[in-house]
Amino acid sequence: MLPRRHEDTKKEKDGIGAKRISGVQMLKLKRAYESPSADDGERILVERLWPRGLTKGKARIDLWMKEISPSAELRKWYSHDVAKWKEFQKRYREELKGHKEEVALLRKKSKAGVVTLVYAAKDEEHNSAVVLKGYLEK
Repeated sequence: MLPRRHEDTKKEKDGIGAKRISGVQMLKLKRAYESPSADDGERILVERLWPRGLTKGKARIDLWMKEISPSAELRKWYSHDVAKWKEFQKRYREELKGHKEEVALLRKKSKAGVVTLVYAAKDEEHNSAVVLKGYLEK
């Protein structure tokens, strides 16, 4: 086992006062309809469609990654039916395997600083951003 270097375990303060370990992913989730804040870091919209009624100025999105969102077919099949949640997670993770470049980019960005994955769904526990965050953290 290699000895740990001080830099590997050094803790840094981020904008919200939470501590993080250097090089560790900092991923957050936030609904598109919630007000942006300074501690969001880079705000990345992970929806195929732009959130209804939300202006680009109000959303303050830094990057829109529609290609990493669930396919139109999967999104329509799921239709936010919680009874399909487990199967949706499985199918979406399979789709994510085909988006290696986008996944790598999100992981890189989250290791460099705070990244907030912005989504539009009303259900804060059963949506594609929750699945994506879990996938990125593995």
